Amino acid sequence: MNFDLITILGPTASGKTNIASKLAKDFKGEIISADSRQVYRGMDIGTGKDLVEFKKYNVKYHLIDIAEPFEEYNLFRFKRDFKLSFDEIQKANKIPILVGGTGLYLSAILQSYYLPEIDEKEKKDLSPLSLNQLKNLILKSKPKQHNITDLQDRERMIQAILVERSRMKKQFVNYKYNSLTIGINPERNETKSLITSRLKERIDNGMIEEVKTLLNRGITRERMNYFGLEYKNVTQFIDGKLNYNDMFQKLNSAIHGFAKRQMTWFRKMEKEGVTINWFPPGNYSEIKNFVKEKLGDAKNYSK
Repeated sequence: MNFDLITILGPTASGKTNIASKLAKDFKGEIISADSRQVYRGMDIGTGKDLVEFKKYNVKYHLIDIAEPFEEYNLFRFKRDFKLSFDEIQKANKIPILVGGTGLYLSAILQSYYLPEIDEKEKKDLSPLSLNQLKNLILKSKPKQHNITDLQDRERMIQAILVERSRMKKQFVNYKYNSLTIGINPERNETKSLITSRLKERIDNGMIEEVKTLLNRGITRERMNYFGLEYKNVTQFIDGKLNYNDMFQKLNSAIHGFAKRQMTWFRKMEKEGVTINWFPPGNYSEIKNFVKEKLGDAKNYSK
């Protein structure tokens, strides 16, 4: 198979960014981040932006620090931005390397999620219409309507009309990527140890101060809760709702749970047909040789 993408995935603290950076250096690649929180500026320590790794190996990266924390960044924007980055990297005759742990973002690329492009002007034009008018538009395009809810809720009715119009216009080409996908999976006890030690390091390196800065910028408590994990629990500590020990223990436990949910998502992807080649984190030479073999004509990529 001719691969046009390398994907490195794994649970939090598995060392996937370091491996992706080395591969980018050795195979003339550029990094595309698949992390739903690293897109935000000013959220560096809590999200674990390993920019030091990219600088260390002189690797260019994409989709990090591209939005403000008060902005809404969603799956549609990610898929659009991914395609723009992917095309840019290919035009530079380099190989795109997708790395991250946000399962939804990874699935959107590896499993080719269809995301119709919504025309905002059409959405505005539909807003004043009555429920009956919206219903008639839906039934006109899809007489056999199986989802009754789409005929009862205004927002869902408008969304259904826009999605169907998008499909009819073929506004969105659902590109399918051929990814060589590598999973980094430490032993369970190793993962626990890595998560705890990394959390201590992040707190020592100013994570609490980072959260204070975000709050001082006007990011709401509700928004911090939305970001979850570090931002939710540290905000509660700052507000006096948790003492330091309780904050650390709750956060440590929450990150462990998050890592387990990540692995559950990756196993689900495998069941749905995504081939993930699993490796332990400490054997980069084995991963490098595997990639070199699978890329086929490696002389086009490796230095």
